[in-house]
Amino acid sequence: MLKSYEAIYKNGQFEWLHEEPAERSARVIVTVLEVIDPEQPIRRRVPPASIAGKAQILGDIVSPIVDEEDWECLK
Repeated sequence: MLKSYEAIYKNGQFEWLHEEPAERSARVIVTVLEVIDPEQPIRRRVPPASIAGKAQILGDIVSPIVDEEDWECLK
């Protein structure tokens, strides 16, 4: 099974960003996604502070938000 790991390649070494592979030896294919400026920090996407606390959970995975009697597709 193929597995993907995110890393930064710097000076001949990989710096793992998250989980490190458990394999001690493996054949790999490396695809360079982008060249990174070492002076610029890695930016992560974060939601804007203006939406903090405004989310409302209406249902969950085991029960629907609307009763089955109200489902248009079942009529």
